[in-house]
Amino acid sequence: MPFADLDGTDLFYEEQGEGPGLVFLHGAAGNHVSWWRQLPAFSGRFRCVAIDHRGFGRSTDPGGESASRFADDLESLLERLGIGRAALVAQSMGGRAALGYAVRRPERVSALVLAGAPAPIGGRPEPRGRIARARAAAGGAGAPAAERALGERFRRREPALAFLYRQIAGLNPPGAADAVRAVPPGPATRADLAALGAPALLIVGGDDALTPPGAIRELHEAIPGSELREFAGCGHSVYFEEPDGFNEAVADFLARRAERTHP
Repeated sequence: MPFADLDGTDLFYEEQGEGPGLVFLHGAAGNHVSWWRQLPAFSGRFRCVAIDHRGFGRSTDPGGESASRFADDLESLLERLGIGRAALVAQSMGGRAALGYAVRRPERVSALVLAGAPAPIGGRPEPRGRIARARAAAGGAGAPAAERALGERFRRREPALAFLYRQIAGLNPPGAADAVRAVPPGPATRADLAALGAPALLIVGGDDALTPPGAIRELHEAIPGSELREFAGCGHSVYFEEPDGFNEAVADFLARRAERTHP
């Protein structure tokens, strides 16, 4: 099985396809399996890598460092795999790794897709307060992530897929999401966001109860030249609730704006 030993942490990753690097970074209710509708769609044109963040799925976290090391793990893994530049697709919590890495190594990110992934902007407490209020209204911050990360309409319409979503989340060790919540996300300054350089696409569900569209619109305004796609009727997990539309939006964005170079 593909594990990378990163200073004592065994980081699991799935790799498919050949071409420019395209890395998928899951949310708190997921792991590498979450991208089962994306890897087959993109592996014919890209070298796709889907990871289990430390403490999730098959990846270990012996030091209990959780999200504080997500960006470090991503940097180390890409170096290990010889991927000099890559496009990053991040769902929610995965934005901690994607944005942290993009701010640190902007020259190595060819494109950035943030789906339901807000960034705490330094000096601006409003988005964080808005998100906290939305999550409280959706059932409280302590409710299981898998219960809140799908839109209500999707859960009623697709009970089998909602069950699959919960089962994927159940592959994670108990307490993985709680460990992440205990690590405050570092604020990105407006200078950080302005200096990203790579083209950015922001995706949000119109019914997202965890990351309200207003918070994503504010991030969109803070990233010069970024694009915004809002999916009406979707909750927090657009990639799972409307995979064909999600894949089409990402593929179109990459075709138009990402550098298509190796490695």
